[in-house]
Amino acid sequence: MKKGKTKKFPVLFLVTGGILLILAAVILNSQNGTVSTTFPPSPVVSSGHDEETYPEIERVFLDDAKAALDAGTAVFVDVRAAQAYAASHIPGALNIPLAEIETRLNELDPKLWIIPYCT
Repeated sequence: MKKGKTKKFPVLFLVTGGILLILAAVILNSQNGTVSTTFPPSPVVSSGHDEETYPEIERVFLDDAKAALDAGTAVFVDVRAAQAYAASHIPGALNIPLAEIETRLNELDPKLWIIPYCT
């Protein structure tokens, strides 16, 4: 009697597995090869602070700034901390951290176009 039960288990297992495989094939075939490629929207990266806009101050275009720098009529001022400046900065830029700008204004030539940046 025990031999009959052990033979029924593998047969039942194989039949159930076969039915599941057929069912999976039918489901996959019913999709007609259409696969959804919808991705969730990209997350918005926050800089950690709100950017203030000053409409009365004209935005600087890269081509104009580069031409003025090359002509010697402009200076870039990196207003980040000294560590950030040391890691990477625009060649020729001065480093005057924003917290020190008022006390170090005398280091800047008022005849030059002063272009501050922080990124």
